[in-house]
Amino acid sequence: MALQFIGIDPNTGDGESPTVWVDQERQELVLQGWKPGTELEAECAAFEVPGHAVGIPEHEAVIRIPARMVPMIREACDAVERPDVA
Repeated sequence: MALQFIGIDPNTGDGESPTVWVDQERQELVLQGWKPGTELEAECAAFEVPGHAVGIPEHEAVIRIPARMVPMIREACDAVERPDVA
């Protein structure tokens, strides 16, 4: 798997590095972010909507991404949908 680096949180400091990549082979966005803390994770786990089971499956995670990274996420969406443009 070769990841395409899109961007890193512009306010990154030592040990802080929310990051956005694209995996073209799997057609997926790959996000690194902060762990949410138990309160937010519990709120997400309790959320009920059709097609979303209660709880967080062992193979999934809740992460936090700062809003200032939205432009990078948009760029990653464009890159994964239109790899010829990236």
